[in-house]
Amino acid sequence: MARKVLVIGEVRDGELRNVSFEAVAAGKEVANGGEVVGVLLGENISDLANQLIHYGADRVVAVNHPDLAQYTTDAYQQAILQVLDVESPEALILGHTSIGKDVAPRVAMKLGAGLISDVISVEKDGDEIVFTRPIYSGKAFEKKKVNEGIIFATIRPNNIAPLEQDASKSGDVSSLTVDIKDLRTTIREVVRKATGGVDLSEAKVIVAGGRGVKSKEGFEPLQKLADVLGAAVGASRGACDADYCDYSLQIGQTGKVVTPDLYFAIGISGAIQHLAGMSNSKVIVAINKDPEAPIFEVADYGIVGDLFEVVPLLTEELKNVLVSS
Repeated sequence: MARKVLVIGEVRDGELRNVSFEAVAAGKEVANGGEVVGVLLGENISDLANQLIHYGADRVVAVNHPDLAQYTTDAYQQAILQVLDVESPEALILGHTSIGKDVAPRVAMKLGAGLISDVISVEKDGDEIVFTRPIYSGKAFEKKKVNEGIIFATIRPNNIAPLEQDASKSGDVSSLTVDIKDLRTTIREVVRKATGGVDLSEAKVIVAGGRGVKSKEGFEPLQKLADVLGAAVGASRGACDADYCDYSLQIGQTGKVVTPDLYFAIGISGAIQHLAGMSNSKVIVAINKDPEAPIFEVADYGIVGDLFEVVPLLTEELKNVLVSS
C-alpha cells in the first residue's frame, strides 16, 4: 500500500539538522512507494528545500511566517495542523528532538491519533509498517504497528541512516501561507550556553566525563580528546550535579539520549540512569580506575587506569595516527 508521508524538517541556526534527513529515509520506508513530502517551518527557509529533495523527498512545502522564526509550541502546532489539513497524508514523521518531543504529542492529541515516539528502526511487514522503540530505559524493545488512522512517529537521531545524497535529484518546491494567531508565548531573546561546536544529540563521537574528572578543570583533557576526534563532550548527571559542567551536557535518563558510533565513558561509574542515555551506542570505550565499575559490563573496550594519565596518552596517540593518515 503506497502512502503519502509528511516529514517535518528541523532547522537550527539556518541549517537543516541531520535528523531531518534520517526522517526522510524513514518516511521513504513508510511511504512504500508513495510520495514523501518534506515540510519546512520558519522564516526565509525556502532555500533549504532542495537539501530535503537531494536526500529523498519528492517535493517540499515551505511554510514561511515571522512567528515560526523561533520555535514556540503554539505556532508550530498551528502550522503543522494547517499543513496536514491541506495535504491529508497517511503518515507524519519528525525527529525525536526537543522540538519533536514537545510538539508531536500536542498535534497527536488534536488529531485524536496515536503516537509512536523514539523510534529506532522502521521495517516493512507486507503492507504494514513495524516501528521498533526502546522501553524500560533501553533494557527491552517493543515493536508497534498502526492499525487505523494516521501513522505518526518520531525518530531518534543517529539510528536510521539517511539515504545517499543525490544532488541531481529535483522536485517541486511550493509555499503555503498559514494563519497563526492567539499565541500564548513569544520569544524575546535566545541565550545559548556554549557547549562546543558539535551537536550532542547528533554527534557520531562523544567523549563523556563523570564524577571521576573531579573538577571543572578535569574536563580539559576530555575536551582536548574531543577536539582531536571532532567529537562532542557530554557528562553524567553526577558531574553536572557537582557543578563540573553545565546541565546542557547531561546524558542519561533525565538528560539527553544519544546513540553515537563511538562513546567514551571517562570517570563514569555506569549507574543505570546514565546507561539509559548511552547504552545503545555502537561502540563504548570505558576508562575508569575501578576495575569493578558497572560501566565495564556494557563497554566494548575497557581501560583500567587513572584518566588523567590515560586520556592525554590516548589523545597524543590518536593525534599521531590521524595526522599520519
